[in-house]
Amino acid sequence: MAAKEVDFYFDFSSTNSYFAAFLLPAICGRNGARVNWLPLHLAALFRGTGFDVMAMHPAKARYLWEDHRRYAELTGLPFRRPSRFPIKTSACLRAVLAVKQLSEEQSRSTDAELSAGAFSQGIFRAYWEHDEDISDRAVIAALASELRMDQKRLFELMEDDQIRAELRAVTERAIQRGVFGAPTFLVGDEMFWGKDRLDFVERSLRR
Repeated sequence: MAAKEVDFYFDFSSTNSYFAAFLLPAICGRNGARVNWLPLHLAALFRGTGFDVMAMHPAKARYLWEDHRRYAELTGLPFRRPSRFPIKTSACLRAVLAVKQLSEEQSRSTDAELSAGAFSQGIFRAYWEHDEDISDRAVIAALASELRMDQKRLFELMEDDQIRAELRAVTERAIQRGVFGAPTFLVGDEMFWGKDRLDFVERSLRR
């Protein structure tokens, strides 16, 4: 029987992806499933789907920040509103893909997806918990050092044309699969959008 998997499309600029990045692994862990960490360039996705995130009404934006505060209180996650929002995330997104390749190159005992998960959670914490400027490469370098990764090789891979093309390909594939926002989860061909649909993800894994 094939192992169960959840494709997790996310962007570090997505508030709801922050919550999902910590809640989804626990769900997968108790259901014997694997998380596939798929960094998604939301700006490119929105261009591809015609959505204008900046067109949101101010009243709705104020409500959403309050809703995030409530969700942080509910889950116990130390979320706080960052002083830089929105923020450029392309370098961090490429770094996730670079971490996967670096993990494979170094034949680590942990697999590439686990390495990508640890790195992604670190970036989410830096931005949504510690209000760090994740567009600054020094933040990426510090996290790489903390996770005992080869910083020089990581930055080489981040700038490699193959990694840049891979990020575009992940985003284009997401659009083809019907993804229109983040976080989005796919269990097989069944799609779920938003952190508040994680209960449905778990139900799907249990079937």
